[in-house]
Parts: sequence; structure tokens; C-alpha cells
Amino acid sequence: MNTSDHILFLLKTRGPSTAQQLAERLQLTSMGVRRHLELGQEKGLLLTEDRADKVGRPARYWLLSEAGHARFPDRHSDLTVQLITQVRTLFGETGLDKLITARETVSEASYNARMAGSKTLSHKVAKLVEARDAEGYMAQMEKQQDGSFLLIENHCPICAAATECQGFCRSELDVFRRTLGPGSNVERVEHALAGARRCVYRITPV
Repeated sequence: MNTSDHILFLLKTRGPSTAQQLAERLQLTSMGVRRHLELGQEKGLLLTEDRADKVGRPARYWLLSEAGHARFPDRHSDLTVQLITQVRTLFGETGLDKLITARETVSEASYNARMAGSKTLSHKVAKLVEARDAEGYMAQMEKQQDGSFLLIENHCPICAAATECQGFCRSELDVFRRTLGPGSNVERVEHALAGARRCVYRITPV
């Protein structure tokens, strides 16, 4: 991964950052990182916003533009939306519900297979994160001080489908709850379709 691509990856997974923050993560000079950022801005991949973090001059943060986000895989979004539209036209909402249910069944079986033998909630969540990451969600797991876990998805490869039919998002939350089992409570605390940068699920032991 070259430096420019690495910068895009960091902005995707960590959110808006200053040139100094990026330089520290990449172990490069601020001047060198700024050259890459300015080149990305010229290409239309990056935007800037000034934030008054502290007293004094606002800090300049860099973030991905719509074109920058589009550099990450979207699983052929145009075709997906067309197929959803055709299913809805030919078979109505009932047909679309059957499609969502079929996807749930396949996903649930896959996640259960990965979690087979897992004795703890921590291990189950780790296996679920592995599965979601492999599916293109750029997933991460963070353990919180209160004993809960965050399942963080920095990218949504089915975003176009979920925008067209939000049943896909509700479906995913239901699948997480069933596969992680009655020993946990799962709630979505950040939602990309609601305007957040990413989707985040809080998983709390019961």
C-alpha cells in the first residue's frame, strides 16, 4: 500500500484527522503528509474542515469526500439497486422480505460455523468481526472498560442496497443478536444511514 492509499485507509477507518496526526501514525514528516493530502484534494478525494479544538487558531482536519469513499469496494452497488427494484416490481414487498430472510439464513449459518466452539462472548465477537471484515466491512473490535464490546464497521459494502431497502440493516442487527445468543444485548449506537461516518454496535454481556 503506497502512502496516498494508506492515508485514505486511515481516514476511512479512523475518521477526520489532522496532517500531524496522520504523520505520527505513518511515521512521516508533516510536510510530506501534507503534499499527499493536497494531491488527494486536487483529485477530489479529500475535503477539509477547520475545528476549534483548543483556544487559538482552529485545527485543519482532513476527511474523505464522496469520491474518496467510493474508492473502497461497494459490491457493484448499481446492479444491486437494480435487482432490488426488479424484485420489488415483480414480487412486491413480500418477495423482497423473502429475499432478506434468505440472506439472513445464509449469513447466520456462516457466522454460527465460525463461532463453533467459542466458549466466551469475547471470542464470539472476535469471530463475528473476522467474518464481517472478510465480507468487506473493514470491521474492528474494541473492548470497553464496562466489559462491553464495540463492533465497528468502517465501511458498508452493501450501502446502496441498504439505502434502497432498509430491511437489510434491520436484518443484520437481528442476525447479530441471534448468533451471539441470549448471553448478550446488541444495540446499534452509530448508523451510517442515519448520517454517521460508520456503523457501530455495542455488545453487552447479560
